[in-house]
Amino acid sequence: MSCGKLVLLWAPWRMKYITSPKQERCIFCIGSSEDKDPENLVVYRGSKSFIIMNKYPYNTGHLMVAPYRHVGDLAELSDEELLDLMKNVNLSIKILKESMKPEGFNIGVNLGRAAGAGIEDHVHIHVVPRWVGDTNFMPVLSQVKVIPELLEATYSKLKEALSKVLGGAGAKLEDRDIHEK
Repeated sequence: MSCGKLVLLWAPWRMKYITSPKQERCIFCIGSSEDKDPENLVVYRGSKSFIIMNKYPYNTGHLMVAPYRHVGDLAELSDEELLDLMKNVNLSIKILKESMKPEGFNIGVNLGRAAGAGIEDHVHIHVVPRWVGDTNFMPVLSQVKVIPELLEATYSKLKEALSKVLGGAGAKLEDRDIHEK
């Protein structure tokens, strides 16, 4: 829908995506296997799963939690993998609360293409922070979603919050009793 005026949307961070070579491998396998956490936006590594930022978020701070193992269905995961996955969903909520003060969350899994899974072959859980009024006229009128912060800035905030939540930069999730608080 247009009001007859030219509308410009400045999103300079998209140029890097547009001009970069596209990855053929699964983004979750790349995130779980390479030692490039800041580049891949991996926020935290648990024993069986990890937390990664969504490069194309629905909202600022949109995280995904994925098992290291490449499986397409929750039913294929072991009890240990499921437990670690849920612990990391819980940790995601805690670091988002610490860093961004959201008023709510959308948390979900899309299993299969018909359910909206963009990456069907590697199951993952979305953790999307929400604020009252975070959906404005842009998506309604022009099908455009504005993300007000660069991914790298959000990544830094999340890593700082992770350190606070875990009680120090070198702390591991297994060493802390954060899940029972």
